[in-house]
Amino acid sequence: QLQLVESGGGLVQPGGSLRLSCATSGFTLANYAIAWFRQAPGKDREGVSCISSSGRSTNYAGSVKGRFTISRDNVKNTVYLQMNNLKPEDTAVYYCSADRRPVGCSYIGMDYWGKGTLVTVSA
Repeated sequence: QLQLVESGGGLVQPGGSLRLSCATSGFTLANYAIAWFRQAPGKDREGVSCISSSGRSTNYAGSVKGRFTISRDNVKNTVYLQMNNLKPEDTAVYYCSADRRPVGCSYIGMDYWGKGTLVTVSA
């Protein structure tokens, strides 16, 4: 059964850090690019960061560039999102998604989705 399961969310103070994990099963992660999205209350879902199947190519939204780092371990079938210097505007449900593509990464045409993990940044 194909699954993407996010974990690592929680409540953190502004300026703090969290590391999200996206554990995958039921498919060969090495064949898929992975993207992280987030959806804040009352807002549309937005792409945050993505990483190619090999890990050699990454992309970040302007609002998180320099603060977030995406990485992957194809042996452990897990993708990570390290989030530093968190701000209240980072509060959202974070989703990981998979896209079967040989090169690069994108926020369009995702094949599979997780159910999300809530990140709350508040004093």
